[in-house]
Amino acid sequence: MAADNSAGQRELPEVADTEALGFDLAQHLSAGDLVILDGPLGAGKTALARGIAAGLGVVGRVSSPTFIIAREHRPGAPGAPWMVHVDAYRLGGLDELDALDLDTEIADAVVVVEWGEGVAERLADRHLIVRLRRDPDTDVRHAEWEWVNHQ
Repeated sequence: MAADNSAGQRELPEVADTEALGFDLAQHLSAGDLVILDGPLGAGKTALARGIAAGLGVVGRVSSPTFIIAREHRPGAPGAPWMVHVDAYRLGGLDELDALDLDTEIADAVVVVEWGEGVAERLADRHLIVRLRRDPDTDVRHAEWEWVNHQ
């Protein structure tokens, strides 16, 4: 991710704003990148994943992988990265995440993990964490993001 976009924050009044943030972040992602989305139910994690997918130009509708656990979205152009969208909410821990074998796919894809904080970080040497929250009395959401190195 470019240095000027390595960290930031944004207010997201509408779902379209959340998707636009995902699109913007995707412009700085490439194959091998890990993105962890954190926030409570209704914070906009899946909307952000839709925006990332649009920015990457992957093929297919992006919806919550809650019951599927992981969905693969193929690239829309030759040589472009594909996206793996994971929902770690129902995973029982690191062993179940390991069973998905995501570390073998991460070199060719952008891996986006909802509910992944504290679980998915070890899949890569660094990751982009995006923390989403929702105002309790409105539908306005807020996002903060930063790259975290594990070395």
